[in-house]
Amino acid sequence: MFHSRVFASILKKNRGGGSIINGAITNFKGTKTTPLNHLRDFHQQQNPSSRSFLYGFRSLSKGYNYQCVPSSMRKMSTVAASVGCESQEGLRLLVKGGPKAQKMVGIWLFGSAAWVFSMVILGGVTRLTRSGLSMTDWKFSGGLPPLSDQDWLLEFEKYKQSPEYKIVNKGMSIEDFKFIYWMEYAHRMWGRGLGIVFALPFSYFLRKGYITVRLGAKLCGLFALGAGQGLIGWWMVKSGLEEPASEYAQPRVSPYRLAAHLTSAFVIYGGLLWTALSVVMPEPPAESLAWVRGAAKVKRLALPVSLIVGITAVSGAFVAGNDAGHAFNTFPMMGDKWIPDDIFNLKPLIRNFFENTSTVQLDHRILAITSLISIGALWWFSKKLDIHPAVRSLIGATVGMATLQVSLGISTLLSYVPVSLGTAHQAGALTLLTLVILLNHTVRKPSASLLKSLPQVVKTPL
Repeated sequence: MFHSRVFASILKKNRGGGSIINGAITNFKGTKTTPLNHLRDFHQQQNPSSRSFLYGFRSLSKGYNYQCVPSSMRKMSTVAASVGCESQEGLRLLVKGGPKAQKMVGIWLFGSAAWVFSMVILGGVTRLTRSGLSMTDWKFSGGLPPLSDQDWLLEFEKYKQSPEYKIVNKGMSIEDFKFIYWMEYAHRMWGRGLGIVFALPFSYFLRKGYITVRLGAKLCGLFALGAGQGLIGWWMVKSGLEEPASEYAQPRVSPYRLAAHLTSAFVIYGGLLWTALSVVMPEPPAESLAWVRGAAKVKRLALPVSLIVGITAVSGAFVAGNDAGHAFNTFPMMGDKWIPDDIFNLKPLIRNFFENTSTVQLDHRILAITSLISIGALWWFSKKLDIHPAVRSLIGATVGMATLQVSLGISTLLSYVPVSLGTAHQAGALTLLTLVILLNHTVRKPSASLLKSLPQVVKTPL
């Protein structure tokens, strides 16, 4: 019944000289519209409350330009629509082959980003269970795990030579060793699996001709970073296999190398997510010039806020690398003081910000609160702006996630860093980073062709 009413409305509007050519309705005056616009207008009349949702849907649909076929090719528009427009005025698409190809490449990139997300979480669990130093050698291509009791004994003997066994896990049973070995082995093989999941579809899409030169260059760079991530991971682990400076110090990986490993993972994840969003949403949601101007104002604040969030996430890597979460398990004070006395004990002074447990934790606390305040200020500022509903919703979600992340951090500290809360806190950091990336992508500047077609203000239905 609904479909009948919609098409009856379309036919009625075009009675008396209109014709339908490949989904584009053209009258004798030369004006064109599409069934999508008729559907939107009719639905807004029946349900005005859905206007905001349809605005966002219409904005996304602008990435698939239904009118991009030249007039001389109108009679071949059915074929052209299936192939899609490879470029538009002021907008260069990253994928060739039309909407179907965009969808396939987008799903692949989002899936790869999700895989990296899971890699970061698994890496956090591996670190929190102190499993990262259980494998004392590394091969780029990997290998089979121990398959016999003799193989397990051989691996266990290698581990017994490590400082971690001698100082921390002396007397460990082989069953306990198997647990930490499997954790590290799973983390390494999951990373190699990502390489296969990324490389095989990439080769397929290249062969099909879907990947543009610009997109191909970006993806090759991300693939190189992914391959280098394995080397960075072993470089990090190797630092934990060295004898500690003091017999009283516990063996652990270098905080600098751990921060490099985690930061590299964040960069790969952010790059994949941004590229995937650019593939499936070549244009930001924009329905009027007023909303574009509002988004530009949000962008000026979103960029510095994103920088603060990123620095806070990296500072968390130094907290993990120095085991700083196991010190000063009180909040808001650190022990019985607001600022510990030993925050500048190390020389030169700069070392304290990366190696001093007290300073590293204090820095992370300050940065976390600063992130929450800055995101809250962005939300407060945006309340006065005329912006797209999708942008407003994203800002609200970011405020909520920042509040949850700070709460998780405090709970993790007060609980002496249990594996469950520590893992949730690391996942929260990446989720907050995801929302920040999505917000920045949504408020980017539209193409010149879209700007020319926008009205000054959003047209509201009567």
